[in-house]
Amino acid sequence: MTQFKQLSFWSDAEPLECVTRTPEAPNVVTFSFQSPSGALFNHDPGQFVTLELPAPGGPLYRTYTISSAPSRPTALTITVKAQDGSTGTRWMLDNLHKGMRIRAIGPAGKFSIVHHPADKYLFISAGSGITPMVAMTTWLYDSGREPDIVLINCARRPSEIILRDRMELMASRIVGIDLKWVVEEPDPFRPWTGYRGMFNQIMLGLMAQDYLEREVFCCGAEPFMRAVREALAGLGYDMSRYHQESFTAEPGHAEDVPEDVIPDDQNHAEIAFALSGVTTRCSETDTILAAAKAAGLVIPSGCSMGICGTCKVRKTEGQVHMVHNGGITDEDVDEGFILACCSKPLGRVAVKHRQGGP
Repeated sequence: MTQFKQLSFWSDAEPLECVTRTPEAPNVVTFSFQSPSGALFNHDPGQFVTLELPAPGGPLYRTYTISSAPSRPTALTITVKAQDGSTGTRWMLDNLHKGMRIRAIGPAGKFSIVHHPADKYLFISAGSGITPMVAMTTWLYDSGREPDIVLINCARRPSEIILRDRMELMASRIVGIDLKWVVEEPDPFRPWTGYRGMFNQIMLGLMAQDYLEREVFCCGAEPFMRAVREALAGLGYDMSRYHQESFTAEPGHAEDVPEDVIPDDQNHAEIAFALSGVTTRCSETDTILAAAKAAGLVIPSGCSMGICGTCKVRKTEGQVHMVHNGGITDEDVDEGFILACCSKPLGRVAVKHRQGGP
């Protein structure tokens, strides 16, 4: 049993040790991790980590939302669902067991009520998009104060509602957590008395009549979130109070870049990777991440779209053209950090990077 002898906090310089795995639904498992040194976990509810999975053929980097809350700091949990054709999550379900240690990067992300405090919340999710909502609800529940949350989660069947028991336990113990489950079809031989069908404006009005007064957080597949956005906008909701988590980039989220520094595929560039001692040449339209891979180097990366921040490296020389989607802060940029997946070298550039691999 891990002994917590002094107050210290985990950083991703230390691996995570799997201590339990709990089946939640078909192809869904919650993994609980602890720090081998006994350090506690400190993160914002709703943030994510990127795991380095030692799958055959080289490490895979996969980004998962933390389903535990920082108010319960002795363990960090993630709840994963293996989709058809998934490789990283399927490897976890088949191979990750108690006692194994894996590397992790993070926590990261700004999808959290910490950054948008409000008196009333509306959490809308589909499938495994419920995990950040569980973390934020747990954090509010553990505060000891009575929250005002309407949580809507959409799933294919009742048996596929992820973390349902955990949410219903909290809702049964305190006033202010109002759960609304929506399913496409019932389970065979079991009655379903809740909402059925596809989420729409009529359902929203029935579930949360005061939705105009609530801060909205949404997480799920992009088509689902697009439908939610359109429903809210069509009802006159103030979309400045709408927040979503997605690992799919959307047009318009990139920062503006002056026209006079646009990379040219006819221009050559040179990148020096300081820690490995490798220098490679490429086109100005190649990303730092692509050039590293071509040179046989592994920079940990997750979304590859400038969202998750996994591929953050420090630039020590030169200039880059970087268009990201929120995966790096202005403070990090001021300190010389860039995202390798969406930074293109202009001339000679030198970087220091965390090397991936076992």
